[in-house]
Amino acid sequence: MAEAPTDLLSIADELYGLPLPDFTPARDAKAKELKGTDLGKQVKALKKPSLAAWVVNLLVRRETGQVEQVLSVGEALREAQASMSGDALRELTKQRRQLTAAVTTQARRTAREEGTKVTDAVADQVEATLTAAMVDAECARAVRSGLLVAALATTGLDPADVAGAVALPEALGFEATAREAELPPRPELRVVPDPEADRKAVAAAEQTLAATQSELDDATAEYDQAKAAYDDLAARSLQVQAEIEELRGRLAELESTAEEVDDELSEADDTRNEAEDALREAQRSRDAAAAAVAKLR
Repeated sequence: MAEAPTDLLSIADELYGLPLPDFTPARDAKAKELKGTDLGKQVKALKKPSLAAWVVNLLVRRETGQVEQVLSVGEALREAQASMSGDALRELTKQRRQLTAAVTTQARRTAREEGTKVTDAVADQVEATLTAAMVDAECARAVRSGLLVAALATTGLDPADVAGAVALPEALGFEATAREAELPPRPELRVVPDPEADRKAVAAAEQTLAATQSELDDATAEYDQAKAAYDDLAARSLQVQAEIEELRGRLAELESTAEEVDDELSEADDTRNEAEDALREAQRSRDAAAAAVAKLR
């Protein structure tokens, strides 16, 4: 039998991995168990996550590989975007949205498997949180912790309220414990034959098989879409890097040419100043000659 967690992070990891309706009773029971200790007070202070935050926490634990793929793509984009052109950034932003949309669809399906329906409004918050994790490193750490209590939102220009979105400060740097989906209980075997019950059981099993096959088809389609989006991003990244190197070479040539033009411009300025001085001297000489002629007349 596994030992009960005795530190706050481990307890939080366990609590925030529960079905949402179970969070408050489990938290209060744990706090009661630790009553009279500082740890008990800290456990009691843990906030119940919003529905969107719970969905993201569930996704992190159940679809860890998919979440890591999103965060890895986000990290690569953050490193590359400083040197990208506007057109390249717009294209990558479009592809990033496709990837987060696909993962959000998977998150809704995972939540449905846990018996929770996710509305479009909540799905928008989930997608905004995944987007924030792609554009902001601190948001990525918060998502990876699996200890979110609120959804995240940022454009990358203004800092997100990461501290207010996690259950406790120590969450940043923590990684949630992955877990498998719980399988439904196996049906009990009957000793006495019951043809009618068997027929109903077969019909129910076939219905379940059809439903799970449909979900598998949807999941396969979403995976193919996410993988295609990732492959497009990877290819585009390589292309952009090549374009960057080409532009750097062209920039070096232009900088060299600019230095040569600046030198020639300086010499031309000196020549122009000398010519201007000579022009003024010639004008003064002509004016003096004209005055002398006028006096003689």
